Amino acid sequence: MTGSIALLGQPNSGKSTIYNNLTGARQHVGNWAGKTVEKNEGTYTYNGTKYTVTDLPGSYGLSGNSDEEIITTDFIRSGQSALTVILVDASQLERSMFMLAEFARLDKPAVLVLNMIDVAQGIGKTVDADALSKKLGIPVLPFNATDTKDYDKLKKLIADELKAPHKLTAVMPAEHSDIMADSQAKFDWVSSLLSDVTKSGNAVYKMSKFDRVLTRPILGKFICIGVVLLAFFVAMFIMAPFMSIGKMIPITLHDPIDDLLTGWNVHPWIASIFSTMLPNVLFFVISMASFVFGVHIVFGFLEETGFLARAAYQFDGLLSKLGLQGKAICPMLMGCGCTIGGACGTRVMDNWGQRMLAMSIVWAIPCGSIWSIIPVISGMFFTWQQTLLVLAGILVYVVITMIIVSKLFSKKLAPVETRSGMIMELPPYHKAHWKHIIKEAFFKAWDIFKRAFGTVTLVSIIFYVLSFSKDGNVEHSLLYRVGTLIEPVTRFFGMGWQTFMAFVSGAFAKEAVLGTLNAVFMENNSLIDAAFFAKTAKADTEMLGTAMKAVVSPAEALAFMFATTFNIPCVMALSTTYKESHSLKWTAKVALFYICNALLLSCVVYHVAKLFM
Repeated sequence: MTGSIALLGQPNSGKSTIYNNLTGARQHVGNWAGKTVEKNEGTYTYNGTKYTVTDLPGSYGLSGNSDEEIITTDFIRSGQSALTVILVDASQLERSMFMLAEFARLDKPAVLVLNMIDVAQGIGKTVDADALSKKLGIPVLPFNATDTKDYDKLKKLIADELKAPHKLTAVMPAEHSDIMADSQAKFDWVSSLLSDVTKSGNAVYKMSKFDRVLTRPILGKFICIGVVLLAFFVAMFIMAPFMSIGKMIPITLHDPIDDLLTGWNVHPWIASIFSTMLPNVLFFVISMASFVFGVHIVFGFLEETGFLARAAYQFDGLLSKLGLQGKAICPMLMGCGCTIGGACGTRVMDNWGQRMLAMSIVWAIPCGSIWSIIPVISGMFFTWQQTLLVLAGILVYVVITMIIVSKLFSKKLAPVETRSGMIMELPPYHKAHWKHIIKEAFFKAWDIFKRAFGTVTLVSIIFYVLSFSKDGNVEHSLLYRVGTLIEPVTRFFGMGWQTFMAFVSGAFAKEAVLGTLNAVFMENNSLIDAAFFAKTAKADTEMLGTAMKAVVSPAEALAFMFATTFNIPCVMALSTTYKESHSLKWTAKVALFYICNALLLSCVVYHVAKLFM
């Protein structure tokens, strides 16, 4: 198709950066037909001509072992794009040219872009692009994806090639039936191509002192964990001013809007939607987007400087037992602070299956909000020594849940036959391009904001309908009626109607748990206020504890704490997972598992605890 190009490259080759810089806001995100793999298409205009860009799924080859490779290979063979732009990492040319070796067999027009040429030059590596172009028979462009000045050269090259396309003239050996022999043939082909076109300033690579420490089996892991946790706090620091602005929206707008609509005799239910729900939804989504902004800034820095590759190396062996790659350690650690950040952080994974499995496992990790409410509730019923045991029990079950999730979902998401050991060269350390990092982070945060607003609004309306009462009395809400109706069932799972309401509200936002308990036990607030003003309101925990102990047994309190911890994280995390995975089916599967897991765990904890309490 004239004017249609495809971007092909391995993960972390800079493909997404080039795609975003070419297409800007003119993008469409969806799924490939019949697949859950994300499909990105966009357009740009050059010299009055409109070009369509398809960002092919990042993969390490075209052998067809994964959905990503099958989609990529079929798309190129189908001729849906008139030109394929192949991206390789100039600083690790030998390894990344493996993709070109497989593409050579497809006999399609292409150009080769040597991305990260500045990094290659920084470590003393030079590439004779003209000589390589003559060997391959296609144009070769030295490129720096973070330098906007280079894009005019790329656009001109694409325009010229679409008028008079070139195909690879270098002959790739016939495919071997033996996989190892075929792989060796590809590496031999790459080596012969690069034998006299690349020069390295250092004949022998020497690890830096920091890398020698960072790659130690034990100490290196602690350093990686420390760096990622520090990155989380930096992300929170970046998020803080945006969240402060967002927090002012419901506080500032509630009374004026409520007074205005009440003066117009608008029905209280509709008035409260505009005065309470929508301003708080806007606050929630701003909080989500600002955290995503902060996370992508720190992740972008760690990735560009080369640290993420070291962390992936350290944890690959351990996480492979869960069906994941070492790269998953960063989103998992981010999940300790916020599940939203953990879900977004899975973008560093190589394929959709790994990303979805990583998000599913990240859900098992209690976020910061859990650690702020569980000790408070536990302190109402137990001594501090017993509270420590409760927290230890939660940590143990986190590991158990992660193993269960892996066993349950990895067969479909990351089948054993598609897994392979991580083969990688540690990329050289280099300066981060802050302008590029901030631009990419803003783009992703804005994308999350736009796509999440509708989802969060829909779920909020559902919760709003269930919890609304005209006079604010809990007992006049639909949620109360449903809760008391099914209390015989919830009792079996260890929760009365009050704690079950708090369990439900915790799925909306974990911060709402204490507010909901305050509303149902002390009748100080409506359920609406408890849920939507959870981040700004505080409960009197001493009085709440006295009220709860008169109704709730220690066994029920223990069951409730475990149920709340291992329920779905929150509606924002649910929305983020759906937006990141583009799969309603898999998001629903994971959510259903966590709801069932939480209820069954609550049931077991309650009935066992009753024997000893």
